[in-house]
Amino acid sequence: MAIANWAGNVTFGTDELLRPRSLGELKAIAARTPRLRALGAGHSFSPVADSAALVTLEGLPAEIEIDSARATARVSGGLRYAGLARALEASGFALANLASLPHISVAGAVATGTHGSGSRNGALATSVAGIEMVTADGDLVTIGPEGVSGSVVALGALGVVTGLVLNLVPSFTVRQWVYDDLPRAELDTSYAEIFDSAYSVSVFTTWRDQANLDQLWVKHRADDGWTAPERWHGARLAGGPRHPVPGMPPGNTTRQAGAEGPWHARLPHFRAEFTPSAGDELQTEYLVPRDQAVAAIAALDGLAGRIAPLLLVCELRTVAADGCWLSPSYARDTAAIHFTWRKDPAAVAALLPQIEDRLAPFDPRPHWGKLFTLPATRIRASYPRFGEFAQLMARYDPGGKFRNSFIDSIVR
Repeated sequence: MAIANWAGNVTFGTDELLRPRSLGELKAIAARTPRLRALGAGHSFSPVADSAALVTLEGLPAEIEIDSARATARVSGGLRYAGLARALEASGFALANLASLPHISVAGAVATGTHGSGSRNGALATSVAGIEMVTADGDLVTIGPEGVSGSVVALGALGVVTGLVLNLVPSFTVRQWVYDDLPRAELDTSYAEIFDSAYSVSVFTTWRDQANLDQLWVKHRADDGWTAPERWHGARLAGGPRHPVPGMPPGNTTRQAGAEGPWHARLPHFRAEFTPSAGDELQTEYLVPRDQAVAAIAALDGLAGRIAPLLLVCELRTVAADGCWLSPSYARDTAAIHFTWRKDPAAVAALLPQIEDRLAPFDPRPHWGKLFTLPATRIRASYPRFGEFAQLMARYDPGGKFRNSFIDSIVR
């Protein structure tokens, strides 16, 4: 039976998913298999995980070892954020940031540069303080804090990550509110004020109304004392729960209307106990310098008539700059423009080059796990330390065991 990703748009080049039950089994698999990639939760829409052989770590023991004195946790690579978050909360700790979906795997998320939202919040990889990895010859290597910046957003190209050491913060609670109909003119004139106003902020638009953006989600730490006014920046406080995708049930989303709850039950948009959608979608995301966000969004206005018919929803977010070599937020405060498309691969593939041409003046960096058509030369030029990452690949995987067509198309 063919193995596909969550969305069903990528069918992998093998019908066998290897399931080691111990670290020893995984090391043996890595040593004897000519081509190998690790498969996480399968939430990538690009073929970044494809290979002639796939291995999942879900059969390995789930491990969470919390060091309270150092405020760190060593976690096994196959864990997903939902399970990890519950364990951290029970011990009085938290992660500083989470993505919209708690369903994704920790190792897969950091490897692809996945992020949450918040002008002062770094992407998920910025919590990583150490990496344990099985290399091409079956050896287990440990990468300490001094090597994490080059090795954490690694696209699975250095080895199979079996464990991560994560920096923790004390547990905190969050309140979330949703507003309807944010005037576009207000976004243009007050972009920084809006996105800097809360711990996490997201704006959703369907590109059907050029005058208004559909929803504004603001997530405040409960201890900051913020109280939601009925109107804020011209938007109206929602009269009931909202789902960012039109027509989807609001009950699948995390609680709104200012209900206080733990960090892991508010920072994601979607509740862990529900599948956020049926997977009948495609996704694309481009990340641009934050100080050019308004101009970048305006550059897409001329494509609104082509974007809207294919779009389920577009989300605008911000991410803090980081030092991870292949992070889309490397060395620059970032604005993210995320498209969730209807599942029409041919139409989306035809539209993406037009979007990329409009964004070209803003040096867009694509999310590694989403769909894009940017040429490899432009991608490499956007990452000042790309050449050093290629040297890391040659060091850890000289025979190219963890390469695939996706990696080969970018790393030359």
